[in-house]
Amino acid sequence: MSIQPRRIRLKPWLLAQVNSGHYPGLQWLGPEHRFFEIPWKHATRNTPMSEEENTIFKAWAVETGKYQESVDEPDPAKWKANLRCALNKSREFKLKYDGTKETPVRSYKVYEVCDQPGNGDNMDEEDEEMPNLVDLSINSRTSDASSFPAFLGDVAPYGSPANGMFGPPHLVRRPLMPDDLARADFPAPVQMAGAVEPGGFAPSALGTRGPVLADITSMTPPVASVPPCPLLPVPMEASPMPGVQMQGEAQAQHCKYDLLSSLPLTDLDLKFQYRGRTTGSLTVSNPQGCRLYYGHLEPMPEQVDLFGPVTLQQVRFPGTAAIQNQKQSFYTEALLDVMDRGLILEILEQDIYAVRLCQCKVYWSGPGMPEQGRPNPMERENKIKVFSLDNFLQGLISFHKGEAPNPPPFEIYFCFGEDWPDVKPKEKKLIIVQVVPVVARILTEMFSGELSWSTDSIRLQISNPDVKDHTVEQVKELQRLLQSQHAQGPWAANGP
Repeated sequence: MSIQPRRIRLKPWLLAQVNSGHYPGLQWLGPEHRFFEIPWKHATRNTPMSEEENTIFKAWAVETGKYQESVDEPDPAKWKANLRCALNKSREFKLKYDGTKETPVRSYKVYEVCDQPGNGDNMDEEDEEMPNLVDLSINSRTSDASSFPAFLGDVAPYGSPANGMFGPPHLVRRPLMPDDLARADFPAPVQMAGAVEPGGFAPSALGTRGPVLADITSMTPPVASVPPCPLLPVPMEASPMPGVQMQGEAQAQHCKYDLLSSLPLTDLDLKFQYRGRTTGSLTVSNPQGCRLYYGHLEPMPEQVDLFGPVTLQQVRFPGTAAIQNQKQSFYTEALLDVMDRGLILEILEQDIYAVRLCQCKVYWSGPGMPEQGRPNPMERENKIKVFSLDNFLQGLISFHKGEAPNPPPFEIYFCFGEDWPDVKPKEKKLIIVQVVPVVARILTEMFSGELSWSTDSIRLQISNPDVKDHTVEQVKELQRLLQSQHAQGPWAANGP
């Protein structure tokens, strides 16, 4: 770009454009000039460039010095992102209606003109650590042909899975809206048509049990653990009722061999974190996997190459409404705006594969990778194995036998638009998605004696005591004293 970006006051400039009537569809919605409408058609590769020429988005890019005719390559999607971020950042405009989120889609938005003064230039401490927009990793629209280091996972071109299919074509998922993502951490799995219930499997997702699966079924978890099958009985002393002892042994034997058949082998726990703060979480129970995306574009059977298989569960990124820091919101919006195609998490024979489709660059770390290593990018439309259940079970067996000091790691992290791993901690990244294979988490907790007793899984909710609670406590104390007095006998009260 040959010219430096300029700081332009958005409100007087934009109101002048609305008044000018120069841009089709950009108009006031009443004589009081309080609400105005902006055309907001989603651009595609097939959209004629002529339709993108005379738009308010291009005009804003030119006005702010971010686009120069005959010098810079036209990028309508970036023009739109720039104006949308400027509107969201400004306190002088408020979004009142977004037709692009409706079904069917309505290609316009309505904004309200507010009387508040414009934003100042003050920056808080978080602003100082925020990346520059030019440093965010977003591919250009024309190519994505940069060189990448060798991946630790297995790589295969997207669209050519081992069995030639992505999964049963009859499973269709509904998209998950932000309300679904606003629930507490790791809720019960969302039950959907075709989802695997606990204790059952989708045959196409499981394959056959290998030798490692056979080994893991012979491992008996500690007595303190709480497996998902009936509790293992505590070893019993010799009893004159041998029938009871035999029944306990049969229960233990049945539970041991049903260990894996009672685990959700294909469930994934997802947690969305924006600069270290959890903005949404859920459990995906689709045996084929899921697609993480932002926007309103859903997959169609004839558009598998664009948005992935229709059999995947559709999971939408949380928005930025809860982000208080305006600069963070601005940059996060810029990344979300190029996540229409999304990231695919596909499950094949108990292993997890990831496919980056979106324009936003994605980096990842997982089992066997140091968090302080070099940045590990995902090449676009290449399938990468990010988790192997077989390797995890082998590591768990080694730990159980005392051959390894710690259980094997199983958490996977995807960082969007910024280098990862690097010297910057996860808590400082704009968008991090944590993926946890549920079966790995449960088995680790079972064989380390920590199942259901972590601080993350138990949240005690107790109110502060009031007058009535104090009365109850006093009555309980009197009752304890009375019981103690009766235990000592009637002569203890009278004394010698």
